[in-house]
Amino acid sequence: MLGLDPDPSALWPMAGASLSGDLPPAQAAGEAVLEHCRALIDAAGQACVAVKPQLARFELLGAAGWAALEAVVAHAHSAGLLVIADGKRGDIDVTATAYAGALFAGSDSPFGRIVGLRADLATVNPLMGKDAIEPFVSGARAAGGGVLVLVRTSNPGAADIEDLELRESETVWERLAVLVDELGAPGVGDAGLSDVGAVVGATEPSHLKRARELMPNTPFLLPGVGVQGGRVEDLAPAFTPGPAGGLVSASRSIAGAHRVTGGEPAAAARAEAERLREVAWGLCDLVR
Repeated sequence: MLGLDPDPSALWPMAGASLSGDLPPAQAAGEAVLEHCRALIDAAGQACVAVKPQLARFELLGAAGWAALEAVVAHAHSAGLLVIADGKRGDIDVTATAYAGALFAGSDSPFGRIVGLRADLATVNPLMGKDAIEPFVSGARAAGGGVLVLVRTSNPGAADIEDLELRESETVWERLAVLVDELGAPGVGDAGLSDVGAVVGATEPSHLKRARELMPNTPFLLPGVGVQGGRVEDLAPAFTPGPAGGLVSASRSIAGAHRVTGGEPAAAARAEAERLREVAWGLCDLVR
């Protein structure tokens, strides 16, 4: 999976090179980010099943950033890729319903239908509990999509909360895993996978076996490969249900591959995406 975390100060050299110097900063940055993301999708998309735009990177640019995001989503869909909106939303039910409408199919209003982002999946923060997740699940299912719930994340600080032991002799992340499995049970399809997935960081592969025991039908989003230190080679337990059981996410390691190889950005990104795909397919064969 291709992560899209566009930093206006670290775009590919061609992005924004032809823009007029008279544009307002946010608009210029938005157009450059869009050009960068389109080029990245064109270069590496064939080795991926999805793109994962980091919403904060687009929202930072205001209205111009959201316009760029909508165009990126459309470009990814035209390339046959799924879109995972990575915003880690989570709030009380009324607000969660609004978030779900904004990210998925939109909502009705007295002024007519308001179109949403049309993402296929979205990341969700479960800290506020089940009733804060359910509107996302309902909204995603109504749109034919899914959600990915944070369970055991890839950042070092995850241990501060997610690894804490509860009175029931389970950790916080294990309790979240049980919740994900319960929410996802009605959405298990013919392939044996649910429309409620889990974010399980690639930086702590020792948790994957236990996570798979608790969530046998759950697709795992596996961030943290590359710059954060995670290795695709360590992720075999995620692929126990089959190739779609694990979605390996790489962002900076693909977009910035040319800084390591010294090659042309698009070619380097394509090569790194292909390399990661080959390793992942090898793990799928290993666990079959």
